[in-house]
Formats: sequence, C-alpha cells, structure tokens
Amino acid sequence: MKKIIALLLALVMVFALVACAAKTDAPAEETKTEEPAATETTTTEETTEPAAEETAEPAAEEGKVYNVAYLVNGNLGDKSFFDSAEAGLEELEAAGRIELTTIEMGGTDEDQPTWLSTLYEVSEDGGYDLIVCGTYQMPDYLKEVATQYPDQLYAIFDDTTYVGENQNVVNMSYRQNDMGYLIGVYAACMTVDTSIPNINEDAVVGFVGGVDSPVINDFLIGFIEGAQSVNPDIKVDTRYTNDYVDTAIAKEYGLSMINDNKCDIIWGVAGNAGNGAAEAALETGKAWFIGVDSDQELTFSPDLAAITLTSGLKNIGNSLVWLFDEWDAGRTYWGQAVELGIAEGGVGIVTDKNYDKLASAETKAAVEAAQNAILNGEVVVDSALTNQELATQLRDAVRP
Repeated sequence: MKKIIALLLALVMVFALVACAAKTDAPAEETKTEEPAATETTTTEETTEPAAEETAEPAAEEGKVYNVAYLVNGNLGDKSFFDSAEAGLEELEAAGRIELTTIEMGGTDEDQPTWLSTLYEVSEDGGYDLIVCGTYQMPDYLKEVATQYPDQLYAIFDDTTYVGENQNVVNMSYRQNDMGYLIGVYAACMTVDTSIPNINEDAVVGFVGGVDSPVINDFLIGFIEGAQSVNPDIKVDTRYTNDYVDTAIAKEYGLSMINDNKCDIIWGVAGNAGNGAAEAALETGKAWFIGVDSDQELTFSPDLAAITLTSGLKNIGNSLVWLFDEWDAGRTYWGQAVELGIAEGGVGIVTDKNYDKLASAETKAAVEAAQNAILNGEVVVDSALTNQELATQLRDAVRP
C-alpha cells in the first residue's frame, strides 16, 4: 500500500513539473510600439524655405480624396493668378486626388460684402477638407472666419498678413521680387534693341500695377532693380489701376505711356485689368506687352499673344499641387508661411515662343546670368514686403 501511495505521489509531481515547464516555455504575446515619425519644427513665423511643422494632424490616408472649395474673390478668366490656382486644382481633380467646388465671388466693390458671407457659408457647411482663397484682399475676412472655425483647414495664397495667428491656416507666398528682377533685366535689354520691330531707342519701360500695395510693389522693386542692373539710367513709368478688373483704365494708362513717354514695353501686374495695357500696345502698334503670373501668350487671343514678349510666372497652381503632395506625405504647414522662389519652381520667366524668337543671344545670357546670381546668393533682391519705403523711393526716382 505504501508503494502504491508513493507511486501516485511521484506521478503527481511529474505532472506538476511538466505543466510548469510548458507554461514557462510558452512565447509571450508581442506588443508593438510605434515610434512617431520625426518632423522638422519651424519656430519662425515666416520661412524662406518650406519646412514642415511638428503637428498633431495625422498623415493622409492612402488614396484619400480631399473635398476642396476654392473661393475666387474675382472671376476666372483673368489669365493670371486666379486662373493659375484653378489650373492647379483642376490638375489635382483630373488625377482623382480632390473633388473641387469653385465659387466665383466677383471682384468689384459691390461684390466685396459677399466675400465674408460666402466664406462663412462654406465653412459652416463642414464638408470641406480644405478651403482655398487668395490675394491681399482676403486675409481680414479669413482671419475672422478661421478663428470661428478652428477645426476647418484653410490655405491662402499670395498673402502673409496674419502668419501664425491661426493654426488652421497655411499662408503661401512667392518671391515675386526675384521674378521681377528677371523681368527687369530682360526688359532693360530689349528696350534698346532697335533691331526688334516697335522698339525705339529710348530706355523707357512701363509698369501697370493693380493696387499700390506691398505685394504689387514687390514685383515693382525687383523690376526696377533688375532693369537698373543693366542700365542705371533707365526710366520706369509706374501707374496703378487700383483694382484688378478695370481693363479700360489700364488701356488708358498704356496709351499714355506709349504716346507721351515713348514706352515700348509695358509689364501688366494687375490681374485681368493689366490686360488693358496689352490692348494699348496692340492698338498703337508701337509697343510690346509682358504678362504675369501665368503664360499669357498661351491664353491670349492670337493678336494679343503676338505682341506679348514673355510672362513672369507666379506658379500658384504648381504650389497648390505641391501643398497636397506634402499633405499626402504627412508634412503639413498649418500656422506657418511657406515661401516659394526660383529654386522651388514658385516663380520664373517664360523662355520659349516669342522670348526665344525675339531675344538676342546677349539678352538671353543676361537673364540666365541674373537667375544664377539669385540662386547662388550673389544677388539679393530687395522686397517691398519688408521695405515698402525703399520701393516707393525707387519708383519715384525712375519716373520719366
């Protein structure tokens, strides 16, 4: 009996040891801890190069289609920055990356009260991933609405008024002063090349701006400095339409510049209004036009395209595509300004078609050298965004 009891006790001990061993050898359940991806953090209010801010905003879902509203505080058909933005957004829509709603709000004084109400209505809708607007006329309205709707995301192009004051807004700006410098170098070379039809021997060029404002004068300051780098004695006849839709006043200015001051090249920097200066050049048969923001030689009628030498490019459409590329990659810029220049493809100059056909080898070389000088830091173009007084002084000093 004792042997039987001893045997049973031995068996119990064996089973206990096997059970403990089995429990000890069982693999532990794995727990994965994901390290957050590192992002660059920018503490300055404005950046000269795009730098993503560390943000709680999650990376976009793979294949996500964004619902986007584009509010135009004017009308499409300006062959300028509104059309450029629309082209970029339409490119994204064609690629299946966004669903786009474009609302043209009109650009007259009578239209302006609807800008704020429309911005409120679209924000209240709550169905848009991003609301896009632009130009210096919108920041006050956008600041009010973005403050009321902190969960709604906004992008404003061509303005840096309230950078960092709303963490749901990205400000997109462009080095239009650098672009203006290239146009100035080109115009100064062309205006004395009398081998070209309609060019007289006087070194006088024209600038038709929209509103006398820091952004428009940023184009102007670069234009003057670029022109003076070629010819310190050049004259620049500068006038402002005070809006972006009145082609009649721009045509009147253009006719006066050409007939009274012998301008043979006029740069229109006034949205659709500036195209009136192109009409003046065509009507007189004594001058040429330079476009702005988009390649206006492509968008003009054949007769106006024929007298358009080139265009300064502010690639707003490209910058909006870039913004969504960054967003899809998990890099966001809410609460910051991103500034896009020549190196980033944000600005440039058209160098084919009439430019290629009419500019001499020397003129092309001068423009290329100016671009390289800006890129390597040899030339630093002043900006009216930071020195409006200098822009005013330069403007007044070079009047015919």
